[in-house]
Amino acid sequence: MEQKVITRQGIKVASKQKHIVLLHGLFGDLSNWSAFEDYFGSHHSVHTPQLPLYKKQGKENNLDHFVVFLEEYIAENKIEQPVLVGNSLGGHIALLYTLKHPEKVDKLILTGSSGLYENSFDVPFPRINDFEFISDRVREVFFNQEAATDALIKQVFSTIQDRDKALSVVRTAKAARNQNLKSILSTITLPVLLIWGMQDIVTPMTVAEEFYYHLPNSHLFLINNCGHAPMMEQPEEFNNKVAEFLSS
Repeated sequence: MEQKVITRQGIKVASKQKHIVLLHGLFGDLSNWSAFEDYFGSHHSVHTPQLPLYKKQGKENNLDHFVVFLEEYIAENKIEQPVLVGNSLGGHIALLYTLKHPEKVDKLILTGSSGLYENSFDVPFPRINDFEFISDRVREVFFNQEAATDALIKQVFSTIQDRDKALSVVRTAKAARNQNLKSILSTITLPVLLIWGMQDIVTPMTVAEEFYYHLPNSHLFLINNCGHAPMMEQPEEFNNKVAEFLSS
């Protein structure tokens, strides 16, 4: 259905309602997308799956099981032609799904995505129980320190105290680092919006520029005073740019 927006110039017909699937990062959580859901939830169908980050996998160390999970989630929820929005690892998964099913995706939105190269969240084993050290590592991911809430820091710290979860995080981070998609990105011809924080130290601006160069139908938007998670750090600017992209 089409959404009608009343303006001073009369009735403006906006974009059709879309299915939007939000994919969080390695230490991400569904709450990372709360501002996005508040903004788009009333006029689009927004889906926020919890990625199986800690599910035990076979011997192969890759990201294929995340693609299978996404395939099953989309099928179970009867989602057609979704817009995939991915942050960090979530962007990497969105790319892999699109490469496998290009005909099933409407548009892609990547922010701080892995898939080329990244400076991952590595914690030396001797410091794994050092709460202050972990707090500092979490905070440095963000330019806007307010985004590194106490709840987020405690969540990350709690995760790496669990041996099985910590091993899963290490395996997933290694698999993401080892998979460079540069040689096949040009096969993705659907519209792609790249939204990047200019102060991102995990996937710096050079990563965004390389994505832009290799994705033939991409648009790059940079946000100043912003680190690795623009949807959390600069939600208003992020949401406005997504809204413009969806209606184009």
